[in-house]
Amino acid sequence: MELVSNNNMLSKIATNNGHGENSPYFDGWKAYDANPFHPQRNPEGVIQMGLAENQLSFDLIKEWIEANPSASICTPQGVSGFKHTAIFQDYHGLPAFRTAVANFMNRVRGNRVKFDPDRIVMSGGATGAHETLAFCLANPGEAFLVPTPYYPAFDRDLRWRTGVNLVPVVCESSNNFKITREALETAYTKAKLDNIKVKGLLVTNPSNPLGTFLDRETLKDVVSFINDKSIHLVCDEIYAGTVTNGDEFVSIAEVIEEEPECNRDLIHLVYSLSKDMGFPGFRVGIVYSYNDNVVSIARKMSSFGLVSTQTQNMLASMLSDNEFVENFISESRVRLAHRHDMFNRGLAQVGIGSLESKAGLFLWMDLRRFLKEPTFEAEMTFWRTIINDIKLNVSPGQSFHCSEPGWFRVCFANMDDETTIIALWRIKQFVRKNRNLEIKTRKQFWLNNLPLRSSSRRLDDILTPHRMSPHYDILTPHRMSPHSPLASPLVRAQH
Repeated sequence: MELVSNNNMLSKIATNNGHGENSPYFDGWKAYDANPFHPQRNPEGVIQMGLAENQLSFDLIKEWIEANPSASICTPQGVSGFKHTAIFQDYHGLPAFRTAVANFMNRVRGNRVKFDPDRIVMSGGATGAHETLAFCLANPGEAFLVPTPYYPAFDRDLRWRTGVNLVPVVCESSNNFKITREALETAYTKAKLDNIKVKGLLVTNPSNPLGTFLDRETLKDVVSFINDKSIHLVCDEIYAGTVTNGDEFVSIAEVIEEEPECNRDLIHLVYSLSKDMGFPGFRVGIVYSYNDNVVSIARKMSSFGLVSTQTQNMLASMLSDNEFVENFISESRVRLAHRHDMFNRGLAQVGIGSLESKAGLFLWMDLRRFLKEPTFEAEMTFWRTIINDIKLNVSPGQSFHCSEPGWFRVCFANMDDETTIIALWRIKQFVRKNRNLEIKTRKQFWLNNLPLRSSSRRLDDILTPHRMSPHYDILTPHRMSPHSPLASPLVRAQH
């Protein structure tokens, strides 16, 4: 009997390349998985700097859990609620959970706006939220405009199973990758010429991978654009709580309050607890729409990716504790700012610039001068050097659809202080061994419109274990910070 290919027996959606697993973004993860760094067991391994994860405040979570054992049905104090939690719950979600999430979203945005719990729709992480909105707002073959550079997995989240297209809005380093009305109009016009129907615009605010956020005027211009075109606006605000100065961040929810002519039926938010709280494993994603029909439809579709009732139950208790929430948001921002500044200064001391940013869990590094030529092929060659020689998994700009080669995203909040020091030390050693690569001066960086947060202190003063600055709370391998994820009993229990 003639053998039939396994793929011929399966669906086209299941077997196509829509997941994007073969992109450089995921290739870096595979390199890390094959040779993961560990300070004792594998000190020469690859350090994971391609994972945007917030591990800097787990000690605060642990303290709350220990002080509130009744929040979990798996403790003697909370087991009385086991039956009620374990039996069937409908897809609306626990009322207490939706109220608590709305409360947290309010507080992350400084209580300048109020979110309605009845508009909270659950999903399996932000991935599920984006796919749900894509299903609700567009038909196969229709498209969303997306400013570049953008999160690589959007290609999977919005396109793979929905059949929706993404049309890049090209943003450039000459203006720090800002979204302009001209760029939006250019992308929209090109889509029309290609006979692609544009159904919406997706913006990430704060931006992944840039670590920047949109100012009020830009957001107003975006709202004006989508109203003029009668297309939807999806705002991904999953990094809202990572803005180091919360008063500076402006949510789309604030802007539409100031724009009476805005058609609110076109406005939708995506949120999750993966970045602001550091809970990606809980798979808590949120669709928040101002369109009643979208709320109703999205809620029905959420049946395919609900948040477990056990998770809802615990988070409802945690996020209803206003004192804890306020302290967590404030302290997390302080710690993220500290780590951001530490890593940024370490890079600047060896002449590596990055886009000025005040949010996110990463830096957008400018490594253009390390490329042998200004091409994406040269970018991939250098990326392989970073993986194989420096042994750091950072993500190349082309995986984010960046229009210019030489930019890389490096994550800094998914590791402890000691590992951060080792990563910076590896970068320092690489630069020193390649002295033929011209170290640009601070003046040259400013001429490139890429301001650096630098200092007059030498990198040795930052990185050498015996001369570490008390201002950074960077400790030697034997004296890790109490805020270090590896030092946390909660995290150690996961290994």
